[in-house]
Amino acid sequence: MNEDSRDRDPAFGDVLVAKKPVLVAVDLGAESCRVSLLQWIEGQPEIRLIHRFVNSARNEGNGLRWDIAAIQEGVEEGLRASAGLAPEGIDAIGVDGWAVDYVRLGPDGRPVANPFCYRDERTVESQKLVHSRISSERLYQLTGIQILALNTLYQLRADGDAEQNLPWINLPEFLLHRLGGRRVSEYTNATHTQLLGARNQEWSREIFEAAGLDMNAAPPLVNPGTDIGQMQGNLASLPAFRNTRLIAPACHDTASAIAGIPAQGDDWAFISSGTWSLVGCVLPSACATEAARSRNFSNEGGVGGRIYFLKNVNGMWLLRQCIEHWTSQGQTWTVEQLVEASENVDAPEYLLDVDDAGLLLPGNMPARINALLKRSGHAPIPDGTGMAPAMANLIFHSLAARYAAVLRNATRITGRDLKRLYVVGGGSKNTLLNRLTARATGLEVLPASAESTTVGNFAIQLSALNGDYAGGVGVSAGAVAKWASVLADTTH
Repeated sequence: MNEDSRDRDPAFGDVLVAKKPVLVAVDLGAESCRVSLLQWIEGQPEIRLIHRFVNSARNEGNGLRWDIAAIQEGVEEGLRASAGLAPEGIDAIGVDGWAVDYVRLGPDGRPVANPFCYRDERTVESQKLVHSRISSERLYQLTGIQILALNTLYQLRADGDAEQNLPWINLPEFLLHRLGGRRVSEYTNATHTQLLGARNQEWSREIFEAAGLDMNAAPPLVNPGTDIGQMQGNLASLPAFRNTRLIAPACHDTASAIAGIPAQGDDWAFISSGTWSLVGCVLPSACATEAARSRNFSNEGGVGGRIYFLKNVNGMWLLRQCIEHWTSQGQTWTVEQLVEASENVDAPEYLLDVDDAGLLLPGNMPARINALLKRSGHAPIPDGTGMAPAMANLIFHSLAARYAAVLRNATRITGRDLKRLYVVGGGSKNTLLNRLTARATGLEVLPASAESTTVGNFAIQLSALNGDYAGGVGVSAGAVAKWASVLADTTH
């Protein structure tokens, strides 16, 4: 659509509006998944959460896996509910989710098995095997991606040799594929595989060959905001879905979350705070220096060809795993209750290494934390009524200190002069952690939308439908930021 056919709507500043499309955003989460609907009420945008369902990996005896059928059923339930609320018709659907995990497809295009969860321990040995064939230094030089055992590269290698020729597709793109879209790998998600070249943004033949992976099994690459087809299948028979397009947003949920920050300039950093905390800043191009490699920073794809220079930090996973254990022991706590209770606890005398390998695995997190404290020469936190607030307080102070250390390293490596820190995701509501983070970093902490992933997903879809593309990199970062500003504070 050319610019002359669009109108400038004064309600949206200089954002060009072709129409006010009705959209659905699906956000796949490792703990819960959401289906949200964007409609326009008296000309103003309104985002509503239509359906949320619980998600978790389970040990099936042959590894820790996701129930892909249950995920599909939950998404379809949300889509049906959305269709019932949008008689005017739904223009497009976008899906984002966590990175690295994937589905292997059989000849019929269906999963050959439930996909593995990134926390499965099978990658420990496969990572060693890959590194015996290609060094971690060379991998970083090629990709600029932090070395993590959960990366798709090591997961694919952990699959048996007989499976290497089976096509694979990451989970968000899989959902779009099942709805009728082409099999693709969207750029922001592809960077997380540790298989994409940082310079040419193409699959790296050197890595595939060194790891013994079949390049023909990899999906074709597309940019954020790519229309990958029209909705098909049973749901397409519903009136609301008869002309629905399928758009690959930033399929990695963190990339969508950062796209949902309505920030300009280059003096800001971000924390996408959820199960993981993704901590970093935005760069115009990859920074794969030796200093970045030695600190294990990642150059992950962003909207408009930008790079999200960041580091994974263990996040609210720690507290939620604690809560899960305490609940099994008859102690019921919510995150909000623990934040409030922690306000009355003195600052801890020591801090926790939140990224210790033992804290990345599920199961009895309080015991894991106490074991780490003992190994570090500190007294464990005793059982009793005061254990939960004390442990939550330790986690919050330790996270804030870790955030500060990561951002200090990011500024030294990139030369960025950071002044503002946007916090998005569920952690944006944690007033205590935000205050501790402001104190530890010395930055102005600005809580942004807790649903920034959904906002970013919608902003990318709107930019795509409006034709706001930048040459060769997909949707324009500037246009996405403007739409994010339009959609700010519209979630319900």
